[in-house]
Amino acid sequence: MNKRNEFLPYCLPDMDDKEINEVVDTIKSNWISKGPKTIEFEKKFAEYVGAKHAIAMNSCTAALHVALIARGIGKGDEVITTPFTFTSSANTIIHAGAKPVFVDIDPESYNIDVNKIEEKITEKTKAIVPVHYSGQSCDMDRIMDIAKKYNLFVLEDAAHAVYTKYKGKTIGNIGDATAFSFYATKNLSTAEGGMLTTNDDELAEKARIYSLHGMSKSAWNRYDKGGSWYYEVIYPGFKYNMTDVQASMGLHQLEKLEDMQKKREEYANMYNEAFKDMDEIIEPKSVWKDGTHAWHLYVIQINDELLTIDRNKFIEELAEYNIGTSVHFIPVHLHPYYRNTYGYNEGDFPVAEKTYSRIISLPLYPKMAKEDVEDVIYAVKEIVSKYRK
Repeated sequence: MNKRNEFLPYCLPDMDDKEINEVVDTIKSNWISKGPKTIEFEKKFAEYVGAKHAIAMNSCTAALHVALIARGIGKGDEVITTPFTFTSSANTIIHAGAKPVFVDIDPESYNIDVNKIEEKITEKTKAIVPVHYSGQSCDMDRIMDIAKKYNLFVLEDAAHAVYTKYKGKTIGNIGDATAFSFYATKNLSTAEGGMLTTNDDELAEKARIYSLHGMSKSAWNRYDKGGSWYYEVIYPGFKYNMTDVQASMGLHQLEKLEDMQKKREEYANMYNEAFKDMDEIIEPKSVWKDGTHAWHLYVIQINDELLTIDRNKFIEELAEYNIGTSVHFIPVHLHPYYRNTYGYNEGDFPVAEKTYSRIISLPLYPKMAKEDVEDVIYAVKEIVSKYRK
């Protein structure tokens, strides 16, 4: 086997004629903003996760922000989350007026270390935002027990966790609210988009109003026949709603989610089998025997103690083999804003920092062919062989 002739992107969305035709139908209907297809997508997604309510938004970031605001979290409050996530998990806490408080991660799952949560709880703590990293669930039973003990709101960041299950329960129906991402790289994509799910009637009603300028709930159809031009602004809301163009894609992505997931699982298993006996490569662990990993990411750690190169050089070498990669994530507390604002320093969250220094996200998506996966495996093995101590 030789190097690939063509570059393998780190990720590509899996769209086909069904999504394209549905988008065209939406455009021809002249209803391209929030309308009937968005409502239908909300209904079907709520049914899929088993939640009472689903509110479609333009991003997971919007869903996180709205949920915190709707819960009344604001100035003077503290919200616990993980530093090992994309910055929006923490940014939205700040947008709500509260302070993010970080807890280090578990070295096996890369999720928030539940054993360290209680030591960060103060009288100012109002919520926990657990992040289901890479598509593997956090320990939700223990998190919910802690939340109940201290009367805390649990908002799950499920940007990676469409399809994830925890002890047989679908993510989206466990915490007080759950935020999903439908960004272009996600397991279910609407190009840009997100969803907030909850079983809390009051939270759902507030979230719907906040997500559309704070206007009264009948405002979305005010331009339809029989709709009213009249509306009232109840809260100082945001322009966070999803459009029917996005929902058109989401409806068909949801229909074929099971098939797309089978591909992800197949390819993840191919990687696991290839790397299981390589001491230089630490493959991701599935920590829940009775759970379902969504395999949004396939993240390896390189054991740099057994190699003569570091993670950054390993990525450069993969690029020479025409293999695209990414890194998920630079720990939030290391970014300049968080250092300068809250005084965080290197060493504050050692597990997250060590993990970050060694991880590489390999290509994993349904549009790949088995040959693509084999090319990635070949490249990893060749690089390890070349730089093994």
